[in-house]
Amino acid sequence: MIRTGFQVAARLGHRRALPGGPRVLPGLSPTSAFGSSVDSLVSIFCLKKTDFKDYALPNPSWCPDMLSLYQEFLEKTKTNEWVKIPSFKSNKDHIQGFKLPSELAVTSDKDDRRLFTRCIQVEGQGYEYVIFFQPSQKKSVCLFQPGPYLEGIPGFAHGGSLTALVDEAFSKTAYLAGEGLLTISLNIRFQNLIPLGSLAVMNIDVEKIEDQKLYMRCIIQSRDQQTVYAKSSGVFLQWPLEEESSH
Repeated sequence: MIRTGFQVAARLGHRRALPGGPRVLPGLSPTSAFGSSVDSLVSIFCLKKTDFKDYALPNPSWCPDMLSLYQEFLEKTKTNEWVKIPSFKSNKDHIQGFKLPSELAVTSDKDDRRLFTRCIQVEGQGYEYVIFFQPSQKKSVCLFQPGPYLEGIPGFAHGGSLTALVDEAFSKTAYLAGEGLLTISLNIRFQNLIPLGSLAVMNIDVEKIEDQKLYMRCIIQSRDQQTVYAKSSGVFLQWPLEEESSH
């Protein structure tokens, strides 16, 4: 099934490729699904009125560094320069109008699904993170505090836990920057260990959009930028949403 998914994504990516050279990111997003701009995509994704629990809000487990940097970015949202991205239990609560090809359709009727990075429900034990997105520059910052359930080497975060969050942060940024939804490739190079319970800051940029693909890069470092934990790059396939299923 995984292989089939990538084959379908590859076929669609090739089939929908645009003629001509690369499209360098403009200052404003071109129209996309629903004839929408980046601002429209943000409004679709970040529901202002919802009963869903937002897991990207401070709780008592947050370390002082994470809490203070969160407050700094929250201040920036007041001028519309940055947007705080809510984080719900499942992507189905975020992304409306997303429909896979029939061969990949979900047949299970179970509704208790959880986003992998939100599967540990005890505060502070697993993934504590929040993403802020800057629409004008199509970039984001993710604040990440790994809990003890994410341990690899004793006292430090497992490399796989960081990779999973990079993929999640990339996907949210790719969607908001240009409807990038499906991961085509993801590469990560580790440089230093992240202590459990500490803050890691992920700076994510969209380098370009070309042939219906978004090319991403990320550097993960300490708050003072003196320690680089990892560097990553990824490619995401654009997947326009269906208008009749939108908000």
